[in-house]
Amino acid sequence: MASHRHSGPTNYKVGTMAEKTDCHYCRESLQGKKYVQKDGHYCCVKCFDKFCANTCVECRKPISADSKELHYKNRYWHDTCFRCYKCLHPLANETFLAKDNKIICNKCTTHEDVPKCKGCFKTIVAGDQNVEYKGTVWHKDCFTCSHCKQVIGTGSFFPKGEDFYCVTCHESKFAKHCVKCNKAITSGGITYQDQPWHADCFVCVTCSKKLAGQRFTAVEDQYYCVDCYKNFVAKKCAGCKNPITGFGKGSSVVAYEGQSWHDYCFHCKKCSVNLANKRFVFHEEQVYCPDCAKKL
Repeated sequence: MASHRHSGPTNYKVGTMAEKTDCHYCRESLQGKKYVQKDGHYCCVKCFDKFCANTCVECRKPISADSKELHYKNRYWHDTCFRCYKCLHPLANETFLAKDNKIICNKCTTHEDVPKCKGCFKTIVAGDQNVEYKGTVWHKDCFTCSHCKQVIGTGSFFPKGEDFYCVTCHESKFAKHCVKCNKAITSGGITYQDQPWHADCFVCVTCSKKLAGQRFTAVEDQYYCVDCYKNFVAKKCAGCKNPITGFGKGSSVVAYEGQSWHDYCFHCKKCSVNLANKRFVFHEEQVYCPDCAKKL
């Protein structure tokens, strides 16, 4: 907060009228009488007080033409009302500070605004090393971990309600641990089947490609990318000889006597009718519909 002085003269002029002029409001003659000139108009003192006078922000009464007016940032006071809101010391002829729309003297500001440490409640002197967080301030050596009580100082920390934790204590108390490496997940983790992983740990068991955000297949707690599953794990269709991946077209599988088919490949050897979810005859490692099987 910087010190201020109240603004300069008011925006009206008071004098005694020598010419023949009427009041702008009541139309009475002002010649030989006291008048006030404001915004290009002349008016008598009575009309000025009634229609033009500013209102004092302290006493809420009009500031008459006979009073001394002080103003600061479009707010107006009688000179006798312009005082420190704490000690009531008159400030009409002194520097002051404005705080929360209130006027305060330099002396009261010095006493009021000295910050206190949240840890030891002692004054923080200018030049002290300190830590500030969300409007609260600590001496550097008073800013400690709520769990291990070690000084955090200007190091990294994690807020948790009213408490603050150093990195080590936060990881051990609150952070999830990766099911693969068992280390804390501080950022960028993923979850699969309610288990937490580092993104760098959730990879294809064969090629180590990261699987986060990618299609993959799980086989006996092992995870494979699409390509590795096709090439090394997936069963081959007895019909078309291509891998049965479970992705896209042909996600349904027909299995019989140790062999597997895409559902669209499971058709009669002789008439080619599709037999998925239908009765069929298996003869000499081939699939036939009942009608064609009768003709064998």
